[in-house]
Amino acid sequence: MAADPLGWWRRQSLRFRLTTVSTAVLALALALSAYVFVGVLGRALMRTIDDEVYQRAREVSALSDAGRLPDPVVSVDNTIVQVIGPDGRIVDATPNTDRLVPLLGARERAEAVRSGSARFLDGRPYAIPGPLRVRALSADHGVTVVAARSFAEVEGGLTTTGHVLLVGMPLLLALLAGASWLVIGRTLRPIALLRRGAAEISGTARSRRLPVPEARDEVHSLATTLNDMLGRLEDADARQRALVSDAAHELRSPLASIRLQLEVALSHPEGQDWKETAEGVLEDTLRLSRLAEDLLALARLDEGRPGRREPVDLAALARGTAERHGLALDAPSPAVVLGDGLDLRRVLTNLVDNALRHAASAVSVAVRTDGDTAELTVADDGPGIPAEDRERVFDRFTRLDSARSRDDGGAGLGLAIVRTTVEAHGGTVHLEDAAPGLRAVVRLPLADRPTHHA
Repeated sequence: MAADPLGWWRRQSLRFRLTTVSTAVLALALALSAYVFVGVLGRALMRTIDDEVYQRAREVSALSDAGRLPDPVVSVDNTIVQVIGPDGRIVDATPNTDRLVPLLGARERAEAVRSGSARFLDGRPYAIPGPLRVRALSADHGVTVVAARSFAEVEGGLTTTGHVLLVGMPLLLALLAGASWLVIGRTLRPIALLRRGAAEISGTARSRRLPVPEARDEVHSLATTLNDMLGRLEDADARQRALVSDAAHELRSPLASIRLQLEVALSHPEGQDWKETAEGVLEDTLRLSRLAEDLLALARLDEGRPGRREPVDLAALARGTAERHGLALDAPSPAVVLGDGLDLRRVLTNLVDNALRHAASAVSVAVRTDGDTAELTVADDGPGIPAEDRERVFDRFTRLDSARSRDDGGAGLGLAIVRTTVEAHGGTVHLEDAAPGLRAVVRLPLADRPTHHA
C-alpha cells in the first residue's frame, strides 16, 4: 500500500501546523508584495525619467525654433541632447555626447517622432554604461531633437532594493514565525489545561470540573459547555445509582418472602399446605413481574425511544378504564391526542389504581377539552396528600407515610411513570386538593396542534 503523502503532516501538532501554514501564507504574501513593489517602483522611476527627458527635449526644440540654440547645448541633470539637421548631421549637442554619430538612425528617429514615446537604447556603443531612455521630438525646418538619459542609476536602485528585500524577508519571516509560535502556544494553552483537567477526572473524582479560562472566547464557551455536560452526567449517574439501589431494595423483599416460604415448606413438608405456599409464592412473583415491567417502562422512557405517534381518543381510553373498574365517567365529547395508546392507557391505569388504593368511598374520572388542550382528571375522596409532598410523590420509589406498605402501596413507581410518560407526550401532570381527597390533573395537547417532545 502506498504511503499517504499527507500522513506526516496530519501527525504533526496543531501548533506546528498553524505556525507553518501562517508562515507560508505570509511568505507568499510578502513575495507577491515585494514583486509588485519593485515593479511599481521601477515603472514610477521610468515615468519620472521619461518626463524629464521629454521636458528637456521640448525646451531644446523651442530654443531651436526661436533660433536661440546655444552651442554646445547646456546639459541638465546629465541629460544627453543631440540636435540633428534635415541632412542627418548633428548640428548641436551637449558636451557629454558624441557630435558625429546620432543616437538614433534616420528610420529610428522617424519612428520615435511618430510614436511620441520613449524607448530603451543600449548606451555601450556610445561609451555610455547601461541602457538609455531616448525620446525624439520634431522641430521646425526639419530639425529633430533627440534627448536621452541613463537608466543605470534606476537599475542599480532597483537591484539594491531587491537585495534588501531578499535578505530582509527571510529575517522578517523568521521573526514572525517565532512570534506566531509563541502566540499560538499561548492561545492553545487553555486547551492543554482542559485536556489535563479531563485526564484527571476519573470514576472516583466525578465532582471535579475543567478549568475555565478568564478570556470570554470560544475556549471559555467550550469549557463552560463541557462542565455543564459533566454536571448533567454526574446527575444522571447519581439518578442511575439511586435507581439501582432502590430497585435492589424493592426486589429484596419479595425474593426474601419467596425464599422464606419455600424454606419453611421444604423443612416441614408433612405439615405444609402446598396450595397456600404456591399462592403466596405466586403473589410475590406477580409483585416481581409488576416491578420488572415498571422498570422496563421507565428505562424505555429514559432512553428516549420514540413511541408510536398516532391519534388516540383520550375519552375512549378513560371510558374503557372506568368500565373495567366500575367507576363514574364524565367525558361528554372525544378528546383526540397524538401519542402511544399503550403508554397513555398505562397512565390511566396507574392513576386509577392509585386513587382506588386511597379512596374512602368513590373515585371519578373526567375528560374535557380546553382550547387546544385535553384535560384528564382522576379524583378520589381519600385522605389526600399535603401540599408540600405533592411534587415529591412523582419521584421514583417514593412512598408517603400513609402508603409505605409494599403490599398495599406498590413499589412507588406508578406516579413516576405517569409523569415521565406525560412529559414525553408534551403534556403536564400535577396533583391538587379535591376537598376532600386528591385530584390528579393531566393536560395533553390535542392532535390538531404541533407537539413538542420532552
